[in-house]
Formats: sequence, C-alpha cells, structure tokens
Amino acid sequence: MPVRRAGYAETLHTHPLGSPRPMNSPLPDQDRTILLVVDDDHTIRNLLAQSLSVHGYDVKTAASAQEMDVVLAHHKVALVLLDVMVPGEDGVSACRRLSRQGGPPIVMLSALGDEPDRILGLEIGASHYLAKPCSPREILATVRAALRARSMVEQIDARSFSFLGWRVDFTAHELVDGDGTLVDLTDGEFAVLRAFVERPRRVLARDALLEAARGPDTEAFDRAIDVQVSRLRRKLRSRGDEIIRTIRNEGYFFVPRVVRA
Repeated sequence: MPVRRAGYAETLHTHPLGSPRPMNSPLPDQDRTILLVVDDDHTIRNLLAQSLSVHGYDVKTAASAQEMDVVLAHHKVALVLLDVMVPGEDGVSACRRLSRQGGPPIVMLSALGDEPDRILGLEIGASHYLAKPCSPREILATVRAALRARSMVEQIDARSFSFLGWRVDFTAHELVDGDGTLVDLTDGEFAVLRAFVERPRRVLARDALLEAARGPDTEAFDRAIDVQVSRLRRKLRSRGDEIIRTIRNEGYFFVPRVVRA
C-alpha cells in the first residue's frame, strides 16, 4: 500500500491536471466552485488541492471523515473527492452516510480498484469511483463530469414556480395557495396552467396554447380550451382578467410575473 500511494503522489507531481484556466482575471472566492479533498496522505491531499485550484476551483482539504464534516458544516461544498482508506470512519461508511443525507456528489479515490470494490462504491452512493494510481487528467475530467451531472439534476428538480402568492410544483403536480392549501386541478387544467407559467407575459394563441398543453386529455382540449381557461380562472380566484387576460381575436395573456420558488 505505501508503494502505491508514493507512486500516485509522484504521478500527480509529474503530470499536471491538464491546461490551467487563464488566471489574468480570477473569479472572486465567493463565485468559485468549492471542492473538498479528503485524504490522510498529506502530499496527495495538497497536490490535488493545488492542481485543482489552478483550474478555478476553491479547494478545501481534510485528513479524515471527522474533519470532512467540519468543512461541510461551514462551506457549501459542490463535490467531495474521498479516499476510501481514511482513518477513523472509513471512506465507504462516510460515503454511505453523506449519500443518505443528500450531500454533495462524491468521487471516491482508492488503491482498491477491483471490480467488487468499484461496484460497492457506486452502490453506496458515489457518483464516480477512480482506482489509484489514476491519470490526473482523468481526475479533472471526472470532477467536471460529476459537477455537470449534478447541475443537470438540479435543473430538472427546479420545477417549482410562484406568482402572486401561488406556488406550482410541476414535479409533484401541485398548486398551493398563499395559505398553503392544496388546490385540486384536473390534468387538463394543470396542463393549461403549466403552459402559462412556462410562457408568462406573452400572448398565447388558442392553437398554440392547445399544442403546448396537449397531453393525455387531448379530446377535452380539442372540445374547448376556453372552458379549461375559465375553470382555471375560478380556481385561481381570479376576478376578471387579473391573472389570465383575454386578448380579443388572439388568445390569452398570463399577467403575473413568474419566479422560481
């Protein structure tokens, strides 16, 4: 084990992590993505931190799972690079715990590179598992891939919007009023509301609204989009055109400004 770790440190020394980002205009600390390197080997820990910092990351370090928890409590960490063989609570246990708590994505680094070890790491919640010694370029590419994947998940999950005290959650298929009361909508009404919320403050022609809101309830839409809008107005407790405005001979206009909740 010591031989492999020394060799890995030497690899980090002699093979930098790709081309560094231009540093003539570095990002302010508050705008830099925070990474956390957890490894009990001082040399490896510092080399990884230095190399990743060159690429614009704000890198924190920890020598154990206990130190890792302290850093996580004080910083908004975007990703953890976690060595399996840290002292105290080992990396496997720490990874499982963070995953259950909904923590940041974890890239596990380990001299244990056999298939059962890699599978275990992925099954307990690691987003990636890299066997040491691994290419420094591979570490950088893996960090970037893991961050991209998390960003995509967050964008998909960010499907909650608010307007005039109302909150609509497209993932949960819920509309909640300002008092926290759940408002029951049919599939057709919810589809129409979704079309409006995703295209606020613009005129939607009836045909365009029908197409945008089209779903399994297509027959009802074809019969009367106006009926769906009328029912939706009532459920939004709208007096006249204060929320959904009728634009004569053109369609409908969703009046409120919509923000992500």
